[in-house]
Amino acid sequence: MCLAMPGKIIQIEEKMATVDLSGTMRKTSLQLVPEAKIGDYVLLHAGFAIQVMDESEALETLKMWEAMSETLQ
Repeated sequence: MCLAMPGKIIQIEEKMATVDLSGTMRKTSLQLVPEAKIGDYVLLHAGFAIQVMDESEALETLKMWEAMSETLQ
């Protein structure tokens, strides 16, 4: 099974971004979404941003991830 997580772009340097994944910062390639900009939410998979997301959709997805995480504890 493959999973993708939404994260918020904090910084961009050339084709790489620093993305906030619920408090964890990750370096992510923007090669597949060159239109992404600081403040955008992107869907991340295997080190790549694969889609720019609507902020409300990203926040709703993050709420679902948090609920699943609480269920597993």
